[in-house]
Amino acid sequence: MRAFPVRSAAALAIPLVLLAGACGSGDPGTITIVAHDSFTPSEGIFDAFTDRTGLRVEVVRAGDAGQVVTAAGLTPGNPVGDVLWGADTTLLSRAIDDGIFEPYESPNLAAMPPDVVATVPGREATPVDTGEVCINYDIGWFASRGTEPPATFEDLADPRMRDLLVVPSPLTSSPGLAFLLGTIAEFGDGWEAYWQRLRDNGLLVVDGWTEAYTVEFSGSSGAGPRPIVVSYATSPPAEVLFADPPVDEAPTAVATATCTQQVEYAGILRGTDQPDGARLLIDFLTGPEFQADLPLTQFVHPVRRDVALPDAFVRWAARPADPIRLDADAVSANRSAWLERWTDLVLR
Repeated sequence: MRAFPVRSAAALAIPLVLLAGACGSGDPGTITIVAHDSFTPSEGIFDAFTDRTGLRVEVVRAGDAGQVVTAAGLTPGNPVGDVLWGADTTLLSRAIDDGIFEPYESPNLAAMPPDVVATVPGREATPVDTGEVCINYDIGWFASRGTEPPATFEDLADPRMRDLLVVPSPLTSSPGLAFLLGTIAEFGDGWEAYWQRLRDNGLLVVDGWTEAYTVEFSGSSGAGPRPIVVSYATSPPAEVLFADPPVDEAPTAVATATCTQQVEYAGILRGTDQPDGARLLIDFLTGPEFQADLPLTQFVHPVRRDVALPDAFVRWAARPADPIRLDADAVSANRSAWLERWTDLVLR
């Protein structure tokens, strides 16, 4: 979901042009996960899986989540690996429509919230984590000027916030798309007028989350001029844990009324020659050990209800009581039209 400087697992970085034409590993002793670049579990996390099953896990990273799903959609039934990690709420319907997954019902679904399980009624993919895309802001910037930070979507269009907001493009960024869809859910038929107001208020659009957060944002991870950014509800604990020099409080905060829920999924790639091993890996990815590794490596919430959160998450991560939840069918039916209209409104 995001790309903070976290501990990395051994992996390969495969260009998409090669990935699209590749075949699975063909090694009966290896299970291959195709994942986005921010899939960074702890080193050695898969050793326990190998000890139990005799199967080695190889991670192939292939760009951001959108690129990974797009590439998998080029070869449905002739996969480049065995399991895909990284389709999220905004991408799942595309992956299902492209027929890239083989359905599987993991016994670990019983440990997950029923409303999250219900997001995939056909069991084409398995929920693996949850999080929220939200407006983040630089606490010190607003405090130094004695002004109130944004709390709602409406605040972002207020003249007081002119030239302060940077967002990743929904055309090329998963959080950017989640933010756009959140505004559509919030404003309904008025979403186009809302984005016109944002544009007129000095909105800056960049290609991806990394550029928005680490280049244009003024928070401690960035050195840019803009104190408001589209990021995650879990960005504040990352700011604390990776601060240099160390800090005792998060320098950024979250406008929880702007949060849109994202569920992330893993799925068995249809056509894998190792379906049994792939099912075992899905069960491992949704088991307690791997789930407990997620918060401080990928800054997402475990999907299991029985996994305790680390203190840093409890203290600094925002947890919206009622985030915006997207309707997958509506996203599937309207995504292309919404993106085309957004492009006309904001970029042309």
